[in-house]
Amino acid sequence: MERYQKVAEHKKLKSYMQSIATSEKNRVFCRHNWEHLLAVARIAYILALEEEIPVSKDLIYAAALLHDIGKEAQYTRGIPHEIEGALLAEGILKDCGYLPEEIRQITEAILGHRVYRESYTDFQKLLYRADKLSRPCRDCAASAECNWSEEKKNTGVTI
Repeated sequence: MERYQKVAEHKKLKSYMQSIATSEKNRVFCRHNWEHLLAVARIAYILALEEEIPVSKDLIYAAALLHDIGKEAQYTRGIPHEIEGALLAEGILKDCGYLPEEIRQITEAILGHRVYRESYTDFQKLLYRADKLSRPCRDCAASAECNWSEEKKNTGVTI
């Protein structure tokens, strides 16, 4: 079994995702569900292939599957989800057989997925871009209330 598949099947990830789904039950804005995680993974992998970014499929999928697991802590305790998510991801990644250097790269990507910085690694930039491109803003019923700027909104078919 691929390691990223072990991540997807990990009991802690499933538990975090259930808690997030419960918290977002009445959310009008984009949700942080399996559909979103898989969209981010697929987009990031396509970008990596097209742009020849040297990050493995295994690391891309692991980062994408784990990048929003800190959302529940953000909702309940006000902790930025990328910070909590990187901490939670570390244990899951260890359980799934990732090496310390791989864990560092994945958690750095998770930490960088909310705010773009030019100083980021290619992997951090990749996850950031895929996360934003995954959102179908053009079809969003809550677009008028969304706090994303018009420049940030994904209103076209872009890859």
